[in-house]
Amino acid sequence: MRGVGARHTGVVPTPEDLLATAPLDAAVAALAERNHHHLTQMSPAEREDAIAHWRQLAVTVLTAAGAALGDGDAEEAGDGPGRAVIVLEDAGPEEIAIHATFFPQLEDLGGGEVGATPAQAAALELLEHISDEDDPSAG
Repeated sequence: MRGVGARHTGVVPTPEDLLATAPLDAAVAALAERNHHHLTQMSPAEREDAIAHWRQLAVTVLTAAGAALGDGDAEEAGDGPGRAVIVLEDAGPEEIAIHATFFPQLEDLGGGEVGATPAQAAALELLEHISDEDDPSAG
């Protein structure tokens, strides 16, 4: 049996390229096509929620793919440095969608505590700060 080798086309996207509008739109369109039978049965509000959810999934998947491209060498899960990727995206004239992805996944320690790498802990603090600014009644 002959092994399948990696095909290199000469163009390797950067991690940032994967989060551009065209790849995100293509990923959402692929999810919509895959789920078209469900989409046609939804109300307009349900369709809007589904598309927003699929966009979040696409950001998560493409962020993970971008992190893998940025690694250079393949790593076993948990062997490399911790990462936190925060994507801020315009969601309307006055709205911002915030997506956060952690590699490896955060560890639930119970009691509302999580185990995180230094980079992940810094990202969590930043997200908490953004959340506090968004809610003037907090703090």
